[in-house]
Amino acid sequence: MNAFARQIDPHTSYLSPRAAEQFQSEMSLSLEGIGAVLQQEGDDTIIKSLVKGGPAEKTQKIFDGDRIIGVSDNNGEIKDVIGWRLDDIVSLIKGPKGTKVTLKIYRTNNKKNYIVTVVRDKIKLEDRKAKLEIKTINNAKIGVIEIPSFYVGLTADVKELLRSSEANNLSGLVIDLRNNGGGALSEATTLSGLFIPSGPIVQIKDNFGNVKIKRDRDITMYYGGPLSVLINRYSASASEIFAAVIQDYSRGIIIGTQSYGKGTVQQHRPLNHMYDFYDDSLGYIQYTIQKFYRVNGGSTQNKGVIPDIKFPSMVDPLLVGESVEKNSLKWDSIEPAVYQKTSNFKLSELPSIYSKHIKRVKNNDEYNYLILKIKDSKEYSKKNKVSLNINVRKAENKKDDADRLKRINARQKKQNLKIFESIDDIPKDYQEPDVLLDEAVNITYDLASLNEHNN
Repeated sequence: MNAFARQIDPHTSYLSPRAAEQFQSEMSLSLEGIGAVLQQEGDDTIIKSLVKGGPAEKTQKIFDGDRIIGVSDNNGEIKDVIGWRLDDIVSLIKGPKGTKVTLKIYRTNNKKNYIVTVVRDKIKLEDRKAKLEIKTINNAKIGVIEIPSFYVGLTADVKELLRSSEANNLSGLVIDLRNNGGGALSEATTLSGLFIPSGPIVQIKDNFGNVKIKRDRDITMYYGGPLSVLINRYSASASEIFAAVIQDYSRGIIIGTQSYGKGTVQQHRPLNHMYDFYDDSLGYIQYTIQKFYRVNGGSTQNKGVIPDIKFPSMVDPLLVGESVEKNSLKWDSIEPAVYQKTSNFKLSELPSIYSKHIKRVKNNDEYNYLILKIKDSKEYSKKNKVSLNINVRKAENKKDDADRLKRINARQKKQNLKIFESIDDIPKDYQEPDVLLDEAVNITYDLASLNEHNN
């Protein structure tokens, strides 16, 4: 079905009942289950983590690292699920709030089995919600709001974060939209409205050529200070609408890499509406109905949003993005909407900010290491031969491990932290510094400093 549907355009597709349910969960950030994140390793299903305050955690009998080897079915009988597909196990565990599910757990540390009954409840996916982090530079506080998706309720959550930030006397704010593939158009509209006084947000054209304008009618600006938006090649759809509004209104700086270029609107329709004589769900059909346009009249389709300050990227835009798809809709433009630019950010300030950025990254070891990694990755991708000699492969892996260990230890030494003796000593959850976010924060501080000087 999808092989046929995707011949129409890249975003027309069939959603199976299970895929449709997952889509709804991601949009609402909620589901009904036990509150456990599962991961498959070979034939085993392992509990990777528990949702804080969720039903599984409340039992105090289920822990991270436990293996699920059996799950009760509708008849209450515990089925052996070793070797099952992960999504089949998840569908057994999930169920309506208030119902019970019984798990057979194997605990590796004592090699014992346990039978645990859990009462399902509504779970909020807190890890996918917008989050605020405060970073300090020269006694100035720069806020970072990370937005993983445009889920239903996002604007309300960001409002709360902005209210909480008032007490922190923020000098500037970064909206991090990296890897945000979009979501609800209504949330893109209302979220954009938090940062401008009022006006058009996005123009939408249907196949008859009719153009409708989505507007922000709330005259309140919930945050009016220095602002930057961080995007990458995986920022798409609603993310591009938001970034385009900030850019077109001269509300702030767009930082990062060219966005994905998905400027189309899809509609979801359950197939049961057409074939309602079936008892079981038939899933959904998703199809393209409209196209997005910026308030300046240009489409986000294929071209995406071009940053004011570009960052290096591991992702090649010639290999990833809407423009790579053979049957994607073309870029075009319509009449601009009537809108009033803000005075929060002037393009004349950009050369000064860009100059400081270039000077700073020249002496930034982590930034230069990223550029080196990108260069190595491009060189590696050009290779069309791989050795089948195991000793050669082991030597290559050994060199890669040695290079990584050397780089991490240089970082540890610089921060007066413990030096690792071998690659095996590095914790599995070790995280590399987010050098691009750090530089976005620095750029936002520069913007805030300019604003302060101008005032």
